[in-house]
This record gives sequence, structure tokens and C-alpha cells, in this order.
Amino acid sequence: MDITERFLNYTKFDTQSAEDSDSVPSTSKQLIFAEYLKKELEHEGLDDVELDEKGYLYATLKANTKGDIPTIGFISHYDTSPDCSGADIKPQIIRNYGGSDILLSEGIVSSPNKFPELLQHIGEDLIVTDGTTLLGADDKAGIAEIVQAMVYLQEHKEIKHGNIRIAFNPDEEIGMGAHHFDVEKFGCEWAYTMDGGDIGELEFENFNAASAKIHFKGVSVHPGYAKDKMVNANLLAMEFASMLPPNETPETTEGYQGFYHLISLQGNVEKATLSYIIRDHDRDRFEDRKRFIENCVETMNGKYGEDTVTAEIKDQYYNMKEKIDPQMHVIDLVLRAMQETGVAPKVKPIRGGTDGAQLSFRGLPCPNIFAGGVNFHGPYEFVSIQSMEKAMEVVVKICELVGSYNA
Repeated sequence: MDITERFLNYTKFDTQSAEDSDSVPSTSKQLIFAEYLKKELEHEGLDDVELDEKGYLYATLKANTKGDIPTIGFISHYDTSPDCSGADIKPQIIRNYGGSDILLSEGIVSSPNKFPELLQHIGEDLIVTDGTTLLGADDKAGIAEIVQAMVYLQEHKEIKHGNIRIAFNPDEEIGMGAHHFDVEKFGCEWAYTMDGGDIGELEFENFNAASAKIHFKGVSVHPGYAKDKMVNANLLAMEFASMLPPNETPETTEGYQGFYHLISLQGNVEKATLSYIIRDHDRDRFEDRKRFIENCVETMNGKYGEDTVTAEIKDQYYNMKEKIDPQMHVIDLVLRAMQETGVAPKVKPIRGGTDGAQLSFRGLPCPNIFAGGVNFHGPYEFVSIQSMEKAMEVVVKICELVGSYNA
């Protein structure tokens, strides 16, 4: 089985996670795919294949050489984003892409005018959707690359390597992927998530992240007799939203700029809730952003009365850079692997987060390597087959380089 067939098989499974769920994993359908992966890893000859009750799948490719070689790991998540349907995905392969518009299905076009990233892949074979679902390259491309790399290493015994651990987990897309990851069981000195974007991306800086739910308490009265009595929670929510800086939203920021992102709003006259995510690369500015939300709440309560507005602010993850900087050999290794496989590195901050951010703060340094997908979380997502192949080669080369540590 080649990497393309492997990835296409994975897209048949609907593994969408759910943010409003209290179960682990958040959706039972994720476990169906996890069981499939478990059987596949066993079939491919990996050892120590274990799927725990929470949907975390671990396995080992045993060392084929002796010596004091570090045990390293590769990690990907198998859930897909709640932002777009992941059911009944119909992938298409565009061979030798020429740079023009791609007709996904009737009336739905992926155009380089809107998605100029397409032009970076002229001459390559692109896997796209039919325009009604996401593709799932985030992060099933990463899984396919890791599994294919393990198969390649078994077929090429001349490549000496130490113990290599792999792990696939649920619920990364809802920020829960690392919460039940057993770092001690994984047993690695360091690891890499294969969860980055386009070819060459290498990331070891990410946002500091928090969620904020703002609750508004209103007073519902018949609107015909509401004068000086009604307090409309919907209007309170609108007033609060207007207090946040309009130029600090995802659609107005880039690079190292942080933001407040309103992800949902629910309400009626009696009660309303705004749900935000708060992001910033700089830890001090991140803390300032959380304080700003709290100050806005205090201002509203000063105007409308105590406890009219309440906030639940919860930290989600932090910038892994502070944990990676003291161990830059894990980055140097990837840069060398990319150089030796003909991949031009693109070191950039993640405008988001990965499971590796949380794992780094739990004692497992875990930067993020490209998986090849572009336009994640939507129907215009695509992945280049050649990019997936290169990602697989980078994984193999990292294993080879670590295997030569004690040569």
C-alpha cells in the first residue's frame, strides 16, 4: 500500500470531534477509526500496539541496532475539526495540477485567485474535496506519513535506528488531545507532531491560549410593559462585544499578532453567552488580554449592577518555545533531515496550537513538522501527494540521524 492509498482509506472514516461533549473521546465514531488503525499497525508488524479506553493508540518500531540511542516519537491526531463536516468525504485527485481553477463539484470552484497557495503546487498531484466537506489531511495526512515511514524502515533494514514510538490521539481539534496522553508510557526523550501545514513548515512557537465564556443576566418582561423594567441580555452581549478592539480579531491579524475571536453567541432576553478564544504568542500580552476581558466585565457590572455579567476564563495551552529553546538539538535535527531530503525549511510561529505545545509543558519536547495539507477545516482543503511523500522521507531521515548517534 502506498501513502496515497493509505490516506484515502483514512478519509472514509468520519472522525469529527465535538466541543460540547463531556466524553473521552468526544465522539464515539472516533473510536471506530482508532480500532481500524490498531489493526493496521498490527498488520504492518509494529510491536506494543495498545489502544486504551480513551482512544489513545500507541505502538513501537523496535530498534534494529544496539547502542545508547535515544527513543524518539512521532504523534498525530485522528479527529477532524467541528468547523466543517467530515462525513462522506469524496476525495478527488488532480493529476499534474496546471495552475487553473479546480471544479470541485457543480458551482463550487477552488481558485488560485482566492487560494494562491495552489500555485505553489503546480505540476504536483493534489487531493481535493468535492466542496461539501473538509478533506481530513489535518491530521490524517500526518498519520499516513508516520505509518508509511515505519513500513519503509522495516523494508529497508540497512537504515539503522533506535526504538521509535508512535501515537495517535483523539480530540486535538477541541484542545483536548494531549490531556489524557500518557507521556510516561510513551517513554520518549523527545517527539514530533506531524500536524503542520504546507511542505517545509517547522514550528516550535505557538500561541498562548485561553477560552472565555461571558454570561449576561437579563430581566425578561412583556415588551409592551417593559419600560424601566426589562434588561435585555442580548443587548448587553452586543455592548460587551463592542468594547473589544475591532482590529484585534483573526481576520485583521497575522504573524505574531494576537487576537480575541468570538466563536459563538447564544441568547434571549433573559440570558446570553458569548464564547471567545484568546490568543497571543507573548506571555505578558496574553495575561494582559485576559485582564482586559475581566476589566470589561467589571465595567459592565459597574453600569448595570453586580453579577449582571460574569466570565469564565480558562487557560488551554502555552507557547512551547520556552520549553524547546533549552533543547534546540531537536530542531537542528529536523533542519538537517529537511536539508538531506531536499526540503526547504520554513520556520514560522504557529497561529494556533498543537498537542505538542501541551506535551512540551508535560516534559516531552515536541515541535511540529509539516504534514502537507493546506486550507484546513473547510471544503477547499487540499494536500499534495508529493508533499506527503516528502514528509514521510523527513520522518525516515530523522530516525536514521538519531540512529547514528552512537555509530
